[in-house]
Amino acid sequence: MQHQKHLFDLSEDTTYLNCAYMSPQLKSVSEVGLNSVIRKAQPNKILPEHFFDKQEILKQRFTTLIEASDYKNTAIIPSVSYGIANAANNVPIKKGDEILLVDEQFPSNVYIWQELAKKKEASIKIIKPPTTLVNRGKLWNEAILKAINKKTSVVSMCNVHWADGTLFDLKSIREKTNTINAMLVIDGTQSIGALPFSIKEIEPDALVCGGYKWLLGPYSTGMAYYSDAFNEGTPIEHNWMNRHNSEDFTRLTQYEDRYKDKAARYSVGESSNFVLTPMFIRAIEQLIEWKPKNIQEYCKTVSTTAIQKLRDLGCFIENEGYRAHHLFGIYLPEHINVEQLKARLKQENIIVSFRGNAMRVSPHVYNSEEDFDRLIAQFR
Repeated sequence: MQHQKHLFDLSEDTTYLNCAYMSPQLKSVSEVGLNSVIRKAQPNKILPEHFFDKQEILKQRFTTLIEASDYKNTAIIPSVSYGIANAANNVPIKKGDEILLVDEQFPSNVYIWQELAKKKEASIKIIKPPTTLVNRGKLWNEAILKAINKKTSVVSMCNVHWADGTLFDLKSIREKTNTINAMLVIDGTQSIGALPFSIKEIEPDALVCGGYKWLLGPYSTGMAYYSDAFNEGTPIEHNWMNRHNSEDFTRLTQYEDRYKDKAARYSVGESSNFVLTPMFIRAIEQLIEWKPKNIQEYCKTVSTTAIQKLRDLGCFIENEGYRAHHLFGIYLPEHINVEQLKARLKQENIIVSFRGNAMRVSPHVYNSEEDFDRLIAQFR
């Protein structure tokens, strides 16, 4: 895969290694958005069928990206918290059960489970990483598998940890949850779009993704997958678009108890969003064209030399088998003045994030080896 910076509207004087914070926007997505905004100027041209046609296309594109078998298992959501809440609202949890979470997950995949645990008199079990840096990712994965037991009703976790890129073995975790009939809910916000993922392989109960990071979409929209286990569930929101026969505007006051098929009931109201939905379609179409496996390989190629240099400088970066290539944490040696480093990076317009104890670096196809050379120079 070749360098793709020309397709984004990034300034030449900025080294942006921070897609995990927010992706820059493809020029083609911006163009779709501008045209979509103008469309509202003539509402007479927005017909009833236009409330639904782009919805279906977006769901179909997302289904292709995650290798699911039926686009009707997907829903359009405004945020991760919304998508996780729909899952939590329909997970069978009883008094004394355990909800298993990974330490320092993003709050959108924590707060709802805390509330549910209080309501159901269940408990939260948080699996912390090992204190040692030796085989850190391997030991963390082993601890998660060991923690899943007969009391576990649901495991809700990420594929790639948002703070440092630790990669979790979802296939093994899924196999373990299946032995005790526990559900698996995945926050794919920091992985889907840049890391290969297959619903057919992992078979999660739910997959929830914010759209403005690795899916390259606009802010305030996202996608979710809900397995057939949720087909008869109750959504957290009740809107007209998700009900049976809602396409017929002449019959909307003939209120329907029936929902549309499968996961359609979980889509947010106004999910036909005439600006954001077309933009999101274009973004996912570009990802399908590039293929996540190629994005992952590209990020590996441009970062490999820099990672070795950082290790030579005393930094810890997780072993390749237990971290992503598009997002990884750099744990700094004690002698480095973090505040001074932050100041230097800011002065040189090198954009990264600091999350927890790690400096988080998250490249994409608009980055190059030269970008990493600039980063290394600040350490020296």
